[in-house]
Amino acid sequence: MRVCTCAGHQKFVHWEYILLQFKGSLSLILTSINKINDLSKKNPYNKVIIEYIGENSDGQRIDNYLIKYFKYVPKSHLYQLLRSGQVRVNSKRINASYRLQHNDKLRIPPVRTSERKSTTPNKTIAKSRFTPIKIVFQDEGLLVIDKPAGMAVHGGSGVSFGVIEQLRAQYPDWKYLELVHRLDRETSGVLLLAKKRKVLVGLHQQIRAGTVEKRYYALVKGRWHNHKQNVQLLLDKYLTASGERRVAVITDPQSDKKGIHSHTIFTLQKSWQNFSLLDAELKTGRTHQIRVHLAHLGFPIAGDDKYGDFTLNKQLAKSTQQTRLPRMFLHARKINIIHPLTMEPLSLEAPLTNDLQTFMDGLGSPNKIQ
Repeated sequence: MRVCTCAGHQKFVHWEYILLQFKGSLSLILTSINKINDLSKKNPYNKVIIEYIGENSDGQRIDNYLIKYFKYVPKSHLYQLLRSGQVRVNSKRINASYRLQHNDKLRIPPVRTSERKSTTPNKTIAKSRFTPIKIVFQDEGLLVIDKPAGMAVHGGSGVSFGVIEQLRAQYPDWKYLELVHRLDRETSGVLLLAKKRKVLVGLHQQIRAGTVEKRYYALVKGRWHNHKQNVQLLLDKYLTASGERRVAVITDPQSDKKGIHSHTIFTLQKSWQNFSLLDAELKTGRTHQIRVHLAHLGFPIAGDDKYGDFTLNKQLAKSTQQTRLPRMFLHARKINIIHPLTMEPLSLEAPLTNDLQTFMDGLGSPNKIQ
């Protein structure tokens, strides 16, 4: 076999080799660029961020602002960025207790985030999954809804989305929306949300001062005798073996558990042979407070799957249409507040839901209250 050794052919082979080498290097460069772009998409905080503080963050602590901004970044890392001076406000170092002011210029350095959790969770919720939510009151700073039973106020363990996530998806133009308080998943009725941080802070101050009046309807098992009864008990929160949240009454005065003070005023509204309708006025707002108070007194709420009479609940769930009760009979019927922006008193009410009203009608005529 003859091998060409002419100078022209050798030059051609030489340039062909260089071209192959160049293509290989170019491929590596493009691959690296694509990887960098992919990393940037996965972590949009992999660069310096400049934020100008808006009205809804005015007065908020810088550490709380960052914790909310970076939901999946460890708090210890955010505090380290603050201590090291990498987070700056108006080009100056600040400490974790600094309260942001409207129009502050905030510089945030590149932040490491967990690769296992997205730092920008997908907020898209298909409209077909929306639950109809009735608006009771709305203005520029306050939103009041009649929360449907069976809908959690926010997403969490085993719940893909709740009231707050749906409303944010439904109204993307709202720049700020936060829950003022919470209702249990199976509780229906009045729920407050803030569309401005000033409203959120103002209502929280009213709640801490005890000036917000919250009233519920609860239908309980048994004949309630006292027209009005104050109930004050120490409560203890704990987790079951399956990780569910529970609350118990501390009855032993020698117990090592400190407990949390709770206070509810119950007023009898209607009475039947086996059930009673109560108005419950919350003087404190502890977890499951009304439910635990009534169960402790021997008058569990009908349909309560945590503290109720489980045998009765099964009977009510399988009963005929008119006397069927598929969920807990607890309804947040009214809240009285002072509007933080207008300083006007507001009385916000939600009528009893159709399923609860139908069940109550099916009990027949109530007894006369003495």
